[in-house]
Amino acid sequence: MQQTRLTTASGIPVADNQNSLTAGPRGPLLLQDFHLIEKLQHFNRERIPERVVHAKGSGAFGSFTVTHDITRYTRAKLFDAVGKTTDVFLRFSTVGGERGSADTERDPRGFAVRFYTEDGNWDLAGNNTPMFFIKDPIKFPDFVHTQKRDPRTNLKSADMMWDFWSHAPESLHQVTMLFSDRGTPDGYRHMDGFGSHTFSLVNAAGERVWVKWHFKTRQGIRNLSAQEAVRLAGTDPDYAQRDLYDAIRAGDYPRWDVFLQVMTDAERQAWEQRTGWNAFDLTKVWPHKDFPRIPVGVLELNRNPDNYHADVEQAAFSPANVVPGLGYSPDKMLQGRLFAYHDAQLYRVGTNHQNLPVNRPRCPFHNQQRDGAMAVSNGGAAPNYAVVQANGTDARGFGHGDDGWALEGAAGRYDARGTEDDYTQAGNLFRLLPADEQDRLTTNLANALSAVTVPATIERQLAHFTRADPRYGAEVARKLHVQRGGAPVSVVKGAA
Repeated sequence: MQQTRLTTASGIPVADNQNSLTAGPRGPLLLQDFHLIEKLQHFNRERIPERVVHAKGSGAFGSFTVTHDITRYTRAKLFDAVGKTTDVFLRFSTVGGERGSADTERDPRGFAVRFYTEDGNWDLAGNNTPMFFIKDPIKFPDFVHTQKRDPRTNLKSADMMWDFWSHAPESLHQVTMLFSDRGTPDGYRHMDGFGSHTFSLVNAAGERVWVKWHFKTRQGIRNLSAQEAVRLAGTDPDYAQRDLYDAIRAGDYPRWDVFLQVMTDAERQAWEQRTGWNAFDLTKVWPHKDFPRIPVGVLELNRNPDNYHADVEQAAFSPANVVPGLGYSPDKMLQGRLFAYHDAQLYRVGTNHQNLPVNRPRCPFHNQQRDGAMAVSNGGAAPNYAVVQANGTDARGFGHGDDGWALEGAAGRYDARGTEDDYTQAGNLFRLLPADEQDRLTTNLANALSAVTVPATIERQLAHFTRADPRYGAEVARKLHVQRGGAPVSVVKGAA
């Protein structure tokens, strides 16, 4: 096998990669050994800051193929013909753990898809669950801190986690999903994905519908038992990464069927009036019986990255990246992420992170952004300002963003705690589970709560389970008594 000649980063041939330049055979080292200095300097800087959330991840490239016509809902070009294909990159991840954490921890899984469309990149950065723990982004830093490490002990803290959840009953729906079988998926290939938020589509006539995106695995749902997940965390902490990489390398390409739920604004108003639920609330789902899933296409992963750091670690997603024909919604959590994700990447990867190959659009692009670290071409000789044009904004919204929607209400801080229904959908999820899955759910919860040292926290959380379904609360309380080995914990009905 022919060896490629080793050079410095500037292309200068390296004379000796085994022996440093020294004053005599015993040293000391000479500062003029630039290859040694460059090698150590780069090594010291090999780690970019890890993601605050979704730090441990895996990814692959593939394609999305349209199988059904949805042009009545959207003018987005990637959907303009059945059979049309678009290149994609998909990054899976755990949420709360650090980069060295185990793939099999009980945690939601990130499911972030980038579509390299002819109108630019569309980033659908979702999870493997259709709901989330909170509905307002102002709570997000506090929530994530409770899932990380206690600043005093530097240990994960059951007291912190359950203190937050027990004071935020809106989290109950996602907590129920998290401690069910789906809280420990069997790798990344055997789980569904969701855009989770409410988004929108806009057609050629400027008509908007609200939508939710679903990715249904063709490999079938498979989950790990709590015991097997713990075993794998100790014996193969990179289990999901290995499974995905090996499957693609063997030609066993994972696929997901892509679906939409669609809601007109008139349907939204009628549904909200009937149910009392907010269609833009991330802690809620749209029941399939009210809004059936509509088939759209197939997503396939068929190529592993050549370099993990370049393609997976430096992948920088932002839900703000939508293309003409796609749009946002008043979902408060989505609105917060439109700012936070891009801002995080500016800090983590750098101001020119969009120029890296995995992040660069695959269509022509032009802007007036200049300078900063890693400004590779820096726009060349093109002007670094835009000429002011009298016609201003494209009123029909064929550019970035969307055509806009009507706003309602006065500006202010609205606290709906105690007036919104945080229990029905969590109870519906519990009742939907087969008896054996209910048993595992309540066992998992009892095991987790047994580590909580503050009785008031346990009482608050048991009250939430009971309000969702009396049997739900009773089973967790019964099993928690067995786990804790003490007197039964009382349930304060209606505690907040």
